[in-house]
Amino acid sequence: MTITLTYRIETTGSVEAMAAKIASDQSTGTFVAVPGETEELKARVAARVLSIRPLGDVEHPTWPELAEGHGPIHRADAEIAFPLDAIGTDLSALMTIAIGGVFSIKGMTGIRVVDMKLPEAFRDAHPGPQFGIAGSRRLTKVEGRPIIGTIVKPALGLRPPETAELVGELVHSGVDFIKDDEKLMSPAYSPLKERVAAIMRLILDHEQKTGKKVMYAFGISHADPDEMMRNHDLVLKAGGNCAVVNINSIGMGGMTFLRKRSGLVLHAHRNGWDLLTRSPGAGMDFKVWQQFWRLIGIDQFQINGIRVKYWEPDDSFVESFKAVSRPMFDPADCPLPVAGSGQWGGQAPETYRRTGRTTDLLYLCGGGIVSHPGGAAAGVRAVQQAWQAAVADIPLETYAEDHPELAASIQKFGNGGDA
Repeated sequence: MTITLTYRIETTGSVEAMAAKIASDQSTGTFVAVPGETEELKARVAARVLSIRPLGDVEHPTWPELAEGHGPIHRADAEIAFPLDAIGTDLSALMTIAIGGVFSIKGMTGIRVVDMKLPEAFRDAHPGPQFGIAGSRRLTKVEGRPIIGTIVKPALGLRPPETAELVGELVHSGVDFIKDDEKLMSPAYSPLKERVAAIMRLILDHEQKTGKKVMYAFGISHADPDEMMRNHDLVLKAGGNCAVVNINSIGMGGMTFLRKRSGLVLHAHRNGWDLLTRSPGAGMDFKVWQQFWRLIGIDQFQINGIRVKYWEPDDSFVESFKAVSRPMFDPADCPLPVAGSGQWGGQAPETYRRTGRTTDLLYLCGGGIVSHPGGAAAGVRAVQQAWQAAVADIPLETYAEDHPELAASIQKFGNGGDA
């Protein structure tokens, strides 16, 4: 069994030589022959170059390390197989050997990890999502349409009573999901314990009266896994069922510690992801990186959306959506995709069309709901109406003719208004 990585190599030298160097350096090799490096050992654990697919040359290097007159910069995708015996199923070993070391190799002007294929051994070695798509739908009691969510704003500064006042309005709006902004954890002005008590009282009261329990994701991230676990227990004991986890901030070890003990839906925020991917010639593709977190066991994965307010182009969102929606080993290992960032009903038709006409997603709107001219409840209805139109292949403007909430939303946000 092998673990296969595809590297996009950029170099003024030989791409073939660079691929061979990666295979050697990241498995058995060193810069000189050493005692003990037998042919039997190489056959058992040495990485092998499987294929090289040339790409077009580029004029400018990703990393500005070249002298003048450096000549053409070559690019190619090199597929390299690592024997499972060399790495095992430990994700830290996988990140260290197959990914981490390649960025320090001399002679390249850029390198990007663009694909990763894992063998069946990884299926049983890691828990995967505990709730995923099916569990998120069961807990929110939403079927046949996207789960509609919103975010408490302002992101920072609100005290627990002020937060609860906003949440009270949102809970009664018909929204399915509310979350803390990822920047909010347990600051002095809004300790998590006080925030949980104030918010869960409203959510449980609403559930008792209506039968609908709005899913609220509390920010529980902490660098100390024990403290994060105490935050988790606080939410669970209060009747909560979801938590926002800043996965890059707590790391794979922290996430593994939490997942093994968790009774909450784990909503992953990928803050800091852009550091790893924004340069097209370096870092790694999301379809590689997301596999680590899915194996560990996140349930919901925030991945931006169509026409976002940040740098990420729509095609990148579409590829990210496809990546998290594609089973690694089984459909149950797919987390719920979360489309967010500047979303309102206006992006629903294109989101639906470009993601394979699926409604298996959490559609997360901030201003697109709470800044609706008719208030949050009208904002929720407008988003629901936009998705009804999208699924029915009816243009939004046509559907809005007898759906006033959607009409007001189009008037407010349709010309690039801030959502």
